[in-house]
Amino acid sequence: MSRVGKQPVNLPQGVDIDILNNTILVRGKKGELKNIFPDSLKVVKEDNKIIVSPINNSKSSMSAWGLMRTIINNMVIGVEEGFSKTLIVNGVGYRAAVGEGILTLQLGYSHDIKLAIPSDLEVKCIKPTEISISGIDKQKVGQFASEVRALRKPEPYKGKGVRYSNEIIRRKEGKKK
Repeated sequence: MSRVGKQPVNLPQGVDIDILNNTILVRGKKGELKNIFPDSLKVVKEDNKIIVSPINNSKSSMSAWGLMRTIINNMVIGVEEGFSKTLIVNGVGYRAAVGEGILTLQLGYSHDIKLAIPSDLEVKCIKPTEISISGIDKQKVGQFASEVRALRKPEPYKGKGVRYSNEIIRRKEGKKK
């Protein structure tokens, strides 16, 4: 039995949900999200709660149960509050800039790196060394932040690279004479 799946998803005021066939549509003040859930699950709206339950005790329905409940919960939080991640660019000459839907990064390579910003995400450069990524879809925000970080992962000797604001880089001691 899934401990996560048993818990109902609470709907805050201002969030509206439509469940048709195997599709769930969540609308809120920040926008709307749509997702498809598997046939092996039953999603029901009761009062101001959404209850996810498996139709049978098969392995596929039991494994999708908690995952789908979490996805629906993230959809509700996303349309109500939104999600954001902050990246820190650390290194001499390393900087970032946003312009016309393109994120331009200077990360110590011989060329600038230009990334197209997805249309449903909002990317801001608070400082030339700080990037803020926000949107209503948790998966897309995390995916884009991960792609930016992968361009120059932080290294343990000098700490240069792109890291999350809450990430701690364990530093190593350099070589000795």
